[in-house]
Amino acid sequence: MLTAGQARALQLAAQGLLQPLRRRPRRDDVVAAVERMRLLQIDTIHVVARSPYLVLHARLGDYPTKWLDEALAAGKLAECWAHEASLVGASDIGWHRAWRAQRLQHWAQRHALRVQHEHRAEMDALLDRIRANGPVRAADFTRAPGSVAGKPGWWEWKPEKRWLEACFALGELMVARRDNFQRVYDLAERVLARLDPPLDPSTATAEPLTVRQRFIADTVRALGITTTAWIADYHRLKPAVGEQELAPLLKRGELLAQAVQGWKTPGYVHRDHADALDKARQGRLRATHTALLSPFDPLVWDRARASAMFDFDYTLECYVPAAKRRYGYYVLPILHRGQLIGRLDAKAHRADGVFEIKALFLQPGIAVAPRLVQALADTIRDTARWHGTPQVRLAHCEPAALASRLRACWRAG
Repeated sequence: MLTAGQARALQLAAQGLLQPLRRRPRRDDVVAAVERMRLLQIDTIHVVARSPYLVLHARLGDYPTKWLDEALAAGKLAECWAHEASLVGASDIGWHRAWRAQRLQHWAQRHALRVQHEHRAEMDALLDRIRANGPVRAADFTRAPGSVAGKPGWWEWKPEKRWLEACFALGELMVARRDNFQRVYDLAERVLARLDPPLDPSTATAEPLTVRQRFIADTVRALGITTTAWIADYHRLKPAVGEQELAPLLKRGELLAQAVQGWKTPGYVHRDHADALDKARQGRLRATHTALLSPFDPLVWDRARASAMFDFDYTLECYVPAAKRRYGYYVLPILHRGQLIGRLDAKAHRADGVFEIKALFLQPGIAVAPRLVQALADTIRDTARWHGTPQVRLAHCEPAALASRLRACWRAG
């Protein structure tokens, strides 16, 4: 039986968050990290770095963000709807395209079908334009006089943006690349034709049960160890995954059952992690990494899983009215040596080169030990430099004594 700490270590190892990278990152590490997680959620908020870049920074350290953009443009990654809007490895995009018909309950798919019903002629004309003239951005189309710009939500998009997004959700268009994070849309067949590795046509036509089993196995692999209750959320599978669905995967040895102290139901491990499981049982998986995590990091995006695994209750408060926020607008969980030990509300002022920490909170009971202070100071400083905002400004801190100790570390270099 694993202890709770050993289970956490196994999950961190699978996610690439157990120990820091022991060498300088390489270009191929970006694709490898996405393939390891199975998907990389995209979000547009950029109070600090946009989420996909920050998720990779937590695993790779100081890497050039352009590597992610270049991997998409080179066909090594592809965009699709998965957990939410996500990047996946080129070898996985066929599975996701085969699953589109099973995502009818998702808001993006429902909206796309509604737009298609109301504007099929305009969407066909847009596809003809792209076929004749090449890829387009939403920014290539002017907004109609008198319309309102700058409001969030698809209901405020200009018509062409809504048509492009609908064609993307329906699989008629794909994202060829991103320019300054703006999607550049092209015909799906042209994007699929340059995937690296090439598309396996059998995946794109796979039966729903086959795809669902694939996603279940991929989720267990990505999480390192999981209960059935946490499997469905990773790829947004409906209905929820039950024990009976795992029976064929267990029978053929693709999954392994593993008891964990304090868990009322079994944990499951993918056979690819059999060696890591043995090390976990022996207490040989040592967590040494400290990192600031995106709110959309796979480690924490399932709030119930984060609470159960790490005793960390987390809410992304940018969607909460300001007066009701407890910790801040865009709060980053702090990972330290196998625990989520606190959270940090930051804003990168890129024009001024300032990384502003509006507030930093440690979890109750976390001792402000010298090793923790130094690791946290180093992580914040390195993250700030990677942002191009090397000057760190710290305001509120709980406990208050932590602030002076962090500042002393930064002054010492």
